[in-house]
Amino acid sequence: MVPFSHRMRWLSHVRLPGEPGLWRIGLAQEQIAAIQPLPQGSAAAGENWSGDWLSPAGIDLQINGGLGLAFPELQPSDLPKLLELLELLWRDGVEAISPTLVTCGVAPLRQALGVLRDARAEHQRGRCRLLGAHLEGPFLAHGKRGAHPAEHLASPSLEALEARIGGFEEDIALVTLAPELPGADAVIAALRSRGIVVSLGHSEATAEQASHAFEQGVGMLTHSFNAMAGLQHRSPGPIGAAVRRGDVALGLIADGVHVDPTMAVLLQRLAPEQVVLVSDALAPYGLADGLHRWDERTLIVEQGSCRLEDGTLAGVTLPLLEAVRRLARWSGDADRAIAAATVLPRRLLGAPTRVREQLQGLPLGETLRWSGTSAELRWSRAA
Repeated sequence: MVPFSHRMRWLSHVRLPGEPGLWRIGLAQEQIAAIQPLPQGSAAAGENWSGDWLSPAGIDLQINGGLGLAFPELQPSDLPKLLELLELLWRDGVEAISPTLVTCGVAPLRQALGVLRDARAEHQRGRCRLLGAHLEGPFLAHGKRGAHPAEHLASPSLEALEARIGGFEEDIALVTLAPELPGADAVIAALRSRGIVVSLGHSEATAEQASHAFEQGVGMLTHSFNAMAGLQHRSPGPIGAAVRRGDVALGLIADGVHVDPTMAVLLQRLAPEQVVLVSDALAPYGLADGLHRWDERTLIVEQGSCRLEDGTLAGVTLPLLEAVRRLARWSGDADRAIAAATVLPRRLLGAPTRVREQLQGLPLGETLRWSGTSAELRWSRAA
């Protein structure tokens, strides 16, 4: 019998995000079957990638819609358009999303969760997967609500939680809330008992209140710096508390508008294993700039940024992997930027820590190849 390794096709001189050195990748029937370190100066046989990176595809934990669809407004008739959006996301290098439902009424929320459940059952190759939903609200601080409609905010309680997600508990992956609000501790405990990630966001929490929330099981910040206290030398706020702790994911919108590039780079240098890139894309994702409807309001989309008519920053229309390219250009560290949209979101959701373990067994065509410099980073499907 021919040894298994002799039947494999090999890629050599491959970089892996977050892993030092060069690697050799063995493919069996175009699936990743072996990942081996490549000694310095090795002339190992195989297709020479010349130092290009291999990574899993993107995971977007905060995306609000696309192609004109706003996830909180989904109706059963939207299913074909939703599947079309998932195909667009796959072409944009995104393997899976946590569809984000911003604060809305209870009935629309539950209807949207039902449509997402139906769409999840329609998954097939060539489409982005639907993870459990991300509920961004309604348990948010009024003073930090941003673009969330005030009339649908709610005080945290188990009753309010049950009214929204009862029967859909398995369809929720992530909930953003303000942990300093009265009643939040009980909601956090209930969510964590169901395996749902809880994220601090749209919050007026101090560093001390944030630290308490992290002790209760809050594991992420939603769009760090936005809708929360900033990082001040005498008032470190939630960001300072999260960085000091070291195990809290830091969601970051790297469009250059939500957060200045300098602050985005500083955050990643402070916490390179914690920054998780998100798109925060809204319904006009995949459409041209201009005026677009968002619930009863108008969105003004210019150069990928979305604002309400009063100037409130609401989100973006940029693809997730464009955030990788921008962060790499600002920081000069393509390796970390790639990991922030591919490796680290998986880790937050319970995948193995090392990219080697995440890649093992994946079809090569479901992974990404990154080439070029940090200043001009490019990606393509690996196969």
